[in-house]
Amino acid sequence: MRLSDLITKEIIKMLNESELNTAEIQRNEFAALMGCAPSQINYVLSSRFTPEHGYIIESRRGGGGYIRIKRVTFQNASAIMHIVNSIGDRIDALSTRIVIENCLETGIIDKKQSELMCAAVSNTVLQSVPTILRDSLRAALLKQMLLSQI
Repeated sequence: MRLSDLITKEIIKMLNESELNTAEIQRNEFAALMGCAPSQINYVLSSRFTPEHGYIIESRRGGGGYIRIKRVTFQNASAIMHIVNSIGDRIDALSTRIVIENCLETGIIDKKQSELMCAAVSNTVLQSVPTILRDSLRAALLKQMLLSQI
């Protein structure tokens, strides 16, 4: 498992353990705990904990500063529409996996649905599609699968 995946997993664990769907970290201390540079924490936050993924990031600089990650909760239909609108015309395999995992964690879909969705948009399934078209097809498939949940 890659370091960014481990950092993501740890933050999600903190969110899941919180009754308020909020995790608060101090970047330097969290980086030391994870055995990485603070910039790696920034990368994970900016790429995996975005509003499109259902998160809000707040930060306060200086001594005693913090980074607060809040999981936004929506009603399922609103959340699905927000996700579908944020996907755009193309989505790569990693971003697709993140969207599906977020949907699973927030209860929009169940484990079986997430497994089917991951299988349907996998590179293995799409290998016969020309590379230049894969991310477009993946986006269309993902959007339709999510819309079917409304």
